[in-house]
Parts: sequence; structure tokens; C-alpha cells
Amino acid sequence: MAEKSTATMKPTLGLTGLTMNAMALIAPGAFLWLTFGQQCLYGAPMAGSAMWFGILIALALCLATAVSYAELSKLYPGAGSSYVFAEQAFLRKQKAFKWARVAKFVIGWASHLYYWIYPGVMVGVTSILCGYVMGVLFPSVFSSAVPSPLFMYGFCVVFALGVSYIAYRGVAGATAVNVAINVIQITALLIFAAIALAYRINHPQGSVGYTLNPDGVPTNKVIAVDKDGNPVKNAAGHYVYTGDFKLDYSPSAAVDKGSDPKNPTDTFEFHSTAKSVVSPHGLNYALIQACIAILILVGFESVSAMGEEAKNAKRDIPIAIILSLVIQGAFCYLIEYFCANYFLNSGYTMTTAAGSAAPIGDMMQITGTWLFGSAAAGKAYMLVQAFTVFLALIGTTLSCISTGARVTYAMGRDEEMGAHFGMLHEKNLTPARSIWTLGIISAVIGIISVAFYFCNGAALADSAIASLPHNIWYSFGLIRHDTAALIPQSMLVVTLASNFGTFLLYMLTNFIAIVAFVEHHSFNTFKHVVIPVFGLLANLACMLFYLIGPFSVSGMSWKEPYIALGIAAVWGIWGAIYFIRRSKASGKPALLTTAPNLGS
Repeated sequence: MAEKSTATMKPTLGLTGLTMNAMALIAPGAFLWLTFGQQCLYGAPMAGSAMWFGILIALALCLATAVSYAELSKLYPGAGSSYVFAEQAFLRKQKAFKWARVAKFVIGWASHLYYWIYPGVMVGVTSILCGYVMGVLFPSVFSSAVPSPLFMYGFCVVFALGVSYIAYRGVAGATAVNVAINVIQITALLIFAAIALAYRINHPQGSVGYTLNPDGVPTNKVIAVDKDGNPVKNAAGHYVYTGDFKLDYSPSAAVDKGSDPKNPTDTFEFHSTAKSVVSPHGLNYALIQACIAILILVGFESVSAMGEEAKNAKRDIPIAIILSLVIQGAFCYLIEYFCANYFLNSGYTMTTAAGSAAPIGDMMQITGTWLFGSAAAGKAYMLVQAFTVFLALIGTTLSCISTGARVTYAMGRDEEMGAHFGMLHEKNLTPARSIWTLGIISAVIGIISVAFYFCNGAALADSAIASLPHNIWYSFGLIRHDTAALIPQSMLVVTLASNFGTFLLYMLTNFIAIVAFVEHHSFNTFKHVVIPVFGLLANLACMLFYLIGPFSVSGMSWKEPYIALGIAAVWGIWGAIYFIRRSKASGKPALLTTAPNLGS
């Protein structure tokens, strides 16, 4: 691998290219599919009711942080994002300059908790998507409800290394991929949103609607059941129907009270009205959803690491940061999550969605069957949409690997991490070693994320495991219900660990924005104090809610957030030890003793 440390990146990106790279990481078409089930599951049985409002809270938090990133990008364009911002902000202070090295290392190390885990989350969820599709295409070999663990493990390796190769080839090619992917996924997203909304509007209270049969195929009939509740089939092996399936949107059906009238347990199932979709339904519920929604909104800051590849970094990067978040977050997400939540009904409830490997795929099959007239057409519609989601996931994973590698490259170039990370490929001018290292890490984290996916609240019944195809694809990786129910859900653990890194990074960046502008001639109280203070406190509140939420909200597990906190703590302790040892080995003082001669 030909590399050199003196090479520099080539400025090729304009405003469109920068915006598209950030939009690819936010990827609303992908995240609706991938996180809807997690949002239904986390905080169940009631917190899913506040899903849309939680996204609104997370959007406000991200917009405040985006302003801080945009303002800092005007001052300090370059590779490294917040890592560079921290150093430059402190170096220009008359008294605080001595903390410049500590500040840049702390924020660089914290950002790796986000940038090194987040791509692995994307790899894991992509393997679940593809496992679901394999079940739809080959139902005799795979199950769409329970993707094959063996298939997902192998896919994680191939996908992570394949996307890393695209990133390794260069940013120009990556940007071209992202432009095409964004156009395709936004178009597909709006089509789904329109069809889901049309389905709800055209199916009022008491009308005949669709549900899924036990095989996951849409039907508008009620299936007969025996005295034990099992579906009845005739001699030919077909389900026996008792009549049309009629939809019920009544408030009493929207919140299930459970089967025991003496001990009712409220479980939210669907929204009776459009107003209910956009209502908070309680502060605790909204905060739970905001803490998950942060995953779907992060990425706007990614272009701040591409300053050396931008043609006019000071002008275009701040605009790209805000524009990407407004287009993808304020427009696409709020529309698609409204339509998906409004679609939910007595035929497809939030409980059903929480137990599905791909609830949006189920919705697409139902709405496609209604619109196009047959289950086969509904399946085809879903597969086309799934393909666009897969394309979006390539763009998302590509963007976060590219961004994370550039932060690692900046630290390697400064010799705050291994110097080999600070070298560029001689021909492609990409941080090749950082990219391939992150690719391997992503494959490992992806495998971990799906290894215990069907655990804790998502534990499978033993009967469901027994009904799976008996072949090599399901020969290992599945755990009996009673044991699985005790094991933390791995996808949620790695997601929350990534989110902890996000909150830390965003909190520190908002603080850096205050430091950078406090003595600057362009200081503005609202932009450089009010907004970053709000962003800092909002991120802190979400982080703290992970820790106190399990003890104040029914149904919220404490295992996953506290394990994620443990991962963050270990990462922080390791970072402190690494920084001290590296300082001694290199002879660099932790605190600077002489103020550098820099311009304002």
C-alpha cells in the first residue's frame, strides 16, 4: 500500500457535494425502516405514542448543535472537525491556551466513541434488512421474521469491507454515489409516505382493511382460530376465514388494557386521530423517543471534517451543515414518521411492529397489496423500496466511515494516535489505514449488534424458534426464550453506546463554540452563547435521562443504557491512560507552556 505522510487532500467538493455527503449519513429513507421497530420497542408499552414529538425534540437539539458546528467551520476549516476546532479555539486564548492539547485530545477521543461504533450499527442493521428480504425471497430457506444469524454474521464482514473499499478509492467517487443515493431514497420515501397516508384516509372506522396472516402475507379476512388460539387450516392446507377484517380506530382499541381486567396494563397500539400522532403524550415518553431519535439525525456535522476537500470551505461547509439537517430532518423525517405512525391501526399495531424484523417492510406489503390489488404486487413494491433502503444504507455507512477515518487521520497526523493513521494513500489521497481499520472494527461491531438481537424484550418464544427452517442457516445463534429474556439486547446496547458518544461530542462542541467566540470580534450573544448553551444542556439532559429513565418509566430496561455507560466509561479511562503514556513517550507536555503566535 503506497503511502506518504506529506501528501494533502485535493479540494474537489462544492456546496452540492458537501451537502449530499451529510445528507447521505442522515438518510431518512434508511432510518425509518431500520429504527422504527426499535422506537416502538424502547420504552414500551406506552412511550411509542410520543415517537413523532420525540423526533421534534431531538431535531431542536441537533439544530442548536448544527449552528455551533457551522460557526466553528467558518473560523477553522480543515480535516478533523471538532478535534481541530478544540485546538484552535484554545490556542487563541490569552490564558487558556495551555489547555489546547488536552482539549483537542479529549474531544477527538470522545468523537471516536461515536465515529467508531456508529458505522458498526449501520452494518448490523443492514444485515437485518437483508436477512428480512432473504426470508421474503426464499421463505423455505430463511424466515423474514427471524433473519438467519449465520447469514447476518457473514453479511456484516462482506458489507463493511465492501463499503470501506469505496471510501478507500476516494471522496470524489464517494460523493457521486451519495448524490445518486439521496435522489433515489428521498423519492422512494415520499412515495411510501403518500401511499401510507392515502391508506389511512381511505380506510375509515369500520371499513374493511388489511392485516398479516401468520405467514406474514397481507389479507383482508379474519382467520378462524381453535380453542387454544391457533389458526385453523382446511384439508388443503389453506387458512379458514370467518369474514372480512374491519378496522377499529376507537380510543378503547388504541390502548390495550391487557387480558387481566383486575390488573390492567396499558399498551399503546395506534393513534386514533392525526392530532394524537403529533402530541407529546407525556414528557417522559417524549424524552425516551428523543434519546433514540438522536441516532437518526446525527451526521450533519460530518462535512466539517472535509474542510481540506472543499473548494470554498469557509463559505460552503456552514451552509451544508444546516441545509442537510433541515432537508433530511425538518422535512423528510417529520413527514415520513407522521405518515408511518398515522398508518398504524387495529390490523397492524405498534406491538406488532415492535416484534417485527422490518415493520416498515410489513407496512409496505399491506399498503402495496391495497393499492396494487394483490399480495404479490404488494411484495414486489416492498422489495423495490427495500432496494432503495439498501442503497441509502451504503451511502450512510460510506459517509460515516469516511468521516470517522478523517478524524482518526487528523489525530494520527498530530501524532496523538499512531502516526501511521496520519498517512494518505499516494494515489487515492485517502487515509487508507484509518479507513481499513474502521472497516474491520465495523464488521466486528456489526456482528456483536446482531448476535443478541432477539434478546431481552425481543426474546423469541421457544415455539417460534422450533418453527424456523431446519437447515445450516439456523443451526446456531438462537437462544431459548427464558435465557434470552435475561440477556441485554445487543443492538440497543451498541446504539446507546454510539449515542453516548454523540451526546459527549455535541456537548463538547457546543462548549468549544462558546470558548472560540468569547473574545472574537464577530461575537454574537445569541449565536455564540444562547444557542450553544441550549445545545449543551439539551444533550446533557438526554444523556442523563438514559440513566434515570429506567427507574421512572414503566417498561424501560436499565440493562442496555448502563452497559452502554460502562462502555463509555472504559473508553474514557483508556483514553486518559493512553494520553498520559503517549505524552511521556513523545516528550510532549500535556499543558502548553508558551503561547503560540497566531492570528485572531
